[in-house]
Amino acid sequence: MGLFKNYVSQTRKPEGVLGKMMLNGMNSGHAKMADWGISHLKGIKPAQIAELGCGGGRNAGALLEKYPSANITAIDYSPISVEKAREYNADMIRAERCKVHQGDVSALNLPKESFELATAFETIYFWPDLEKCFAQVAGILKSGGIFMIVNESDGTDKASLQFEKIIDGMKCYTPQQIESALMAAGFSAVKTNHHADKPWITVIAKK
Repeated sequence: MGLFKNYVSQTRKPEGVLGKMMLNGMNSGHAKMADWGISHLKGIKPAQIAELGCGGGRNAGALLEKYPSANITAIDYSPISVEKAREYNADMIRAERCKVHQGDVSALNLPKESFELATAFETIYFWPDLEKCFAQVAGILKSGGIFMIVNESDGTDKASLQFEKIIDGMKCYTPQQIESALMAAGFSAVKTNHHADKPWITVIAKK
């Protein structure tokens, strides 16, 4: 159980060899879920995107592909995640369309009211004080900006709730809990899409 716990706990803040293995697995293993989430972004053409908790950087790359005129700023509080995301998006960094920084979503060091879109894939499970973090996201979005959350867990599936018991600091939220925190943080027009066959959810909120 010790090695298994150490490995799955890398989802929170990847570190060392196990963390690098986890990041590689995240980039490939979560791709279908992430693309399903991204498919719900319709009718917007963001110029500036913030990818929060970017992990290995795969989803930042997918967003840059979907929005070829956009620039993206990706952050993660794990140094090796930042390293991996920079490696994954090296071409876009050279093209000056992508920046990757170490950062903390509970105290975002990003310019206020500067982004049309912010995204969070498989990461809010580990955000301390959800309402406070959501307020930080609201602060960097322009009026009318969109915040999209994509989770593999809807907060009720047994598999994720088991991991919640194993991984320190992990909390699986229901759509209702997420919506409540978003509304309290200043968002409106919150809409949740639930996958037909899986516990995946996409929550989209407008500032």
